Amino acid sequence: MAVTAGVVAVQGDVSEHARAIERAGESHGLDTTVTEIRTAGTVPDCDVLLLPGGESTTISRLVHREGIADELRAHAAAGKPMLATCAGLILVSADSGDERVETLDLLDVTVERNAFGRQRESFEAPLSVAGLDETFPAVFIRAPAVESVGSDVEVLAAWDGRPVAVRQGPLVGTAFHPELTADSRIHDLAFFDDDTVRSTV
Repeated sequence: MAVTAGVVAVQGDVSEHARAIERAGESHGLDTTVTEIRTAGTVPDCDVLLLPGGESTTISRLVHREGIADELRAHAAAGKPMLATCAGLILVSADSGDERVETLDLLDVTVERNAFGRQRESFEAPLSVAGLDETFPAVFIRAPAVESVGSDVEVLAAWDGRPVAVRQGPLVGTAFHPELTADSRIHDLAFFDDDTVRSTV
């Protein structure tokens, strides 16, 4: 089975996420092609999507300016998997806590930006994640946290009493950077089910 994975590439760790998706696909025997998304027109051809970290106000401005935002909403509405990490989590939230960020309102959560401190307070933590047998080495860099979740949102992991990984339908959001390790289990959890692409349809 061939899988087309799109990484929104207006900012963030694009190549690191691409490699993680490829590793996750290979573990299921899937032929995974990763494409970088910078303009409208590419998202509809993707089976899975990833929104990386970066600066949430900048990413928000660019995805709306380039016409990508509505395509991201249509992807989620079709039940196709999406993984949003760090600033990506802020972008897909219902409430970013910052009026400068025009969110996509795909994930029924309220988030707090930089909830665990600024750049110098970055840290790695062994995180227990629902669906994973062993802890995940989560890297937190200027990470947000989830302040509140809607009734349809499943909390997959928490740190210091605050949700840092959640799932709602086809969408998984993490406050940390799973791409900064050699461990692709978060990408696997978000995108693949047995030996096929995860679907909520």
